[in-house]
Amino acid sequence: MQSWPITIDDVRGAQKMLAGVARVTTMEGSRYLSGLVGAPVRLKCENLQRTGSFKLRGAYVRIAGLSPVQRAGGVVAASAGNHAQGVALAASLLGVRSTVFMPVAAPLPKVAATRDYGAEVRLHGANVDEALQAAQRYAETTGAVFIHPFDHWDVITGQATVGLEILEQCPEVRTILVGVGGGGLLAGIAAAVKPLRPDVKVIGVQAAGAAAYPPSLAAGRPMSLEHVATMADGIMVGRPGDIPFEVINTLADGIRTVSEDSLSRALLLSLERLKLVVEPAGASPVAALLEQPDSFEGPVVAVLSGGNIDPQLMQRVLRHGLAVAGRYLSLRVRLTDRPGSLADLLGVLTQVDANVLDVAHVRIDPRLGLTEVEVDLHLETKGPEHCALVVSELRDAGYVVSH
Repeated sequence: MQSWPITIDDVRGAQKMLAGVARVTTMEGSRYLSGLVGAPVRLKCENLQRTGSFKLRGAYVRIAGLSPVQRAGGVVAASAGNHAQGVALAASLLGVRSTVFMPVAAPLPKVAATRDYGAEVRLHGANVDEALQAAQRYAETTGAVFIHPFDHWDVITGQATVGLEILEQCPEVRTILVGVGGGGLLAGIAAAVKPLRPDVKVIGVQAAGAAAYPPSLAAGRPMSLEHVATMADGIMVGRPGDIPFEVINTLADGIRTVSEDSLSRALLLSLERLKLVVEPAGASPVAALLEQPDSFEGPVVAVLSGGNIDPQLMQRVLRHGLAVAGRYLSLRVRLTDRPGSLADLLGVLTQVDANVLDVAHVRIDPRLGLTEVEVDLHLETKGPEHCALVVSELRDAGYVVSH
């Protein structure tokens, strides 16, 4: 096996360093997912880590490794959330001044949390890339050490402690699923697990709209995506890190991609069935299990990498997840424009136990006759079978229905 600048002894040393700093997060079972997969499924709950994600581990190990002179100059980072909070807390615990650049549109709860952990927050740019450029310029002009979110061996060593904990908590594991953005967490887990348990499959999961690793692995080098778009902002990275790519290309057992619909369903499942608040990036391994439950050898450990989700995003994602799960139904129904016609329609919906959330009349449409009106309905339903029943009953009652 290829040698790396870090060894298992280094990872164990990082584990000791993090004692009392990072939590040994719990591992929970899931009866629902285990039944779906046909094998035990365990959840490594890094969403319950201090600062709400695994990022504290790597940030602390990286900053702790700085010389006294470097520490005196402070550290700087750029992030929209998780890395920002990890760096802020790690620096505070080590007595190091930290500056974090965040996009102007970064969620307010994440900005407030980063400040509360002790960092000076500077809002700059429309996205993380612009904030990153500003942070690098700041490092060059002030001498502060730039703390990269994933492309450094010390950061990967810190994240690798998650892999050791998985082996300790679930020694019978056969497959580990890990969400992937730049690749620091997957690289760390693979670097820790494979030397000790080469039989364990370590598989990354990326959002289909930000899947830079499949083309990069095919090309044998990191490749940049022209466009990235996903609700999973924690893994919305357009290019693999050089160092993580080297490890993943050698040690990992493949990358799976998941759709936005599956991410929504996974987030909803995490709340409803697992009783866990998980951000979309953290739910990506669950999304992979939902999409391809028969393709993973158990026992499976799914790493829930973070739980920092903006409440407004959660509201939108949950609505989308409910729609994907058949719990919302949007219809347009044509009626005769006369008194009582809407009441008759609502009577049919009452009989099939569909809850009306919203009603809107559409009268200005060249397709409508002079005595016709269309009604846009948003309904709360009980699942795909109930949706089909609602549509069937409306059509049987003589209504023209489109959706």
